[in-house]
Amino acid sequence: MTDDQELGITESKEHSTGEWYAEVVRKAGLANYGPEGMSGFIVTRPRGYALWEAIQNELDARFKATGVQNAYFPLFIPESYLEREKDVVEGFDPEVAWVTHGGYEELEERLAVRPTSESIIAPYLSRWIRSHRDLPMRVNQWCSVVRWEATETKPFFRTKEFLWQEGHTAHASEDDAWSETTTRLDQYEAVYEDVLAIPVLRGKKPEHDKFPGAETTTTVEALMPDGKSVQGATSHYLGRSFAEAFDMTFTDEDETERVAHTTSWGISWRALGALVMTHSDDQGLVLPPTVAPEQVVIVPIWQDETRDAVLDYAEGIADDLQEAGVRVELDDRDERNPGFKFNEWELKGVPLRIEVGPNEVDEESVTLVHRPDGESVSEDRGGIVDTVQEGFETVYAKLYAAAAENLDGNVREASDRAEILGTIGQHGGYVKAPWCGDEACEAEVKDQIAAEIVLVPFEEGEESRADGDIESIHEGETCALCGEEAVETAYFAKSY
Repeated sequence: MTDDQELGITESKEHSTGEWYAEVVRKAGLANYGPEGMSGFIVTRPRGYALWEAIQNELDARFKATGVQNAYFPLFIPESYLEREKDVVEGFDPEVAWVTHGGYEELEERLAVRPTSESIIAPYLSRWIRSHRDLPMRVNQWCSVVRWEATETKPFFRTKEFLWQEGHTAHASEDDAWSETTTRLDQYEAVYEDVLAIPVLRGKKPEHDKFPGAETTTTVEALMPDGKSVQGATSHYLGRSFAEAFDMTFTDEDETERVAHTTSWGISWRALGALVMTHSDDQGLVLPPTVAPEQVVIVPIWQDETRDAVLDYAEGIADDLQEAGVRVELDDRDERNPGFKFNEWELKGVPLRIEVGPNEVDEESVTLVHRPDGESVSEDRGGIVDTVQEGFETVYAKLYAAAAENLDGNVREASDRAEILGTIGQHGGYVKAPWCGDEACEAEVKDQIAAEIVLVPFEEGEESRADGDIESIHEGETCALCGEEAVETAYFAKSY
């Protein structure tokens, strides 16, 4: 991605999705590829980072309201720490970047550049926990991680280094830890649906695709317009595996020593990729007002004799909106004509444009244009703050409705192998089918059309774990792939 300032998207979202996506990310000023020779890395520009900050601020407030405290742990993890949890080593070993020298000296022990932090956070939680009174303990860190697996960079979707948050908690009981797991899943779902205008499916990963060391990995999945799924965020019930590996014990009320139950959960800037991919179009970036760096742009339109009056009128609107906390930009550049400004701000994804010219001044009105579809409405100047807020709600509803229509229309059922392969091959999206639980059945689909099981829905009562036995919904069904008894419903899809 170069730094040219040309306007206009030349690629088609429908016909060349990958090239279109990269062009939108570059031309909207979100990111550039990293230095030559560093394949898999990107430079996040201020507009791109502002989107990440919007997600970060939203989630950080939700975390803190539910007892989470932020902390920070070292970037490097001693190899011996990783080896204490064998599943983590086996799960991440092909992707770990290692530091072997400090300056000119060879290190006595290799240091891993963190691929995830369970193996360095758990030892410290074990130091800080002594009694049941110390529980639950909840810490979170905002940081970057490195996983040396990206062969083809797709900004935000797939890079060797990426930004994320990772929460880590310890609890006295399985029920408390499981409640923590689903609470974080609830928060991720809410951010996608209430902040990013992206509906999601929620459930869990199949046994063979769990986070290394976890007992259960829960997930929210978002469907992109090209029919591929994005793993939006995950929340893991880790059981006692990490606690046992790092001696995380506590004394209960009876002074009996017990092993803690732990969780970890995270969302990465892959959410930004989903945001761009879901809403944007062939004119450029489209953003919901909840996260847009500029929520409103005011474009004054004047001739020489009306310039002063129009600018005064526009500045008054900008002042009112700014005072109300709206992120507003007044584009009063002399050297650019209104048409150029319209195209530039559409490319940058500003949700609402206000146009004011001599007619609006005379009529004490404003013309509002919605970014998603170009709908134009004329409103009174009075009550401009309320009018803009209503406009934000309308824009958000349009974005969510379009994304929901894409999801609702692209979940299909299949009862045999041919239907699974044919449906995904022809339509993309999710294909829902009964499954025996055997990874070998999924492998056939992977080999033939590069699709996989991205989600297994929760059974009735499974999320609360308060109803005793979990009721299966698969009685009498057979696996669509092998004909054996089905034990789960699987959602197959191609994924990012």
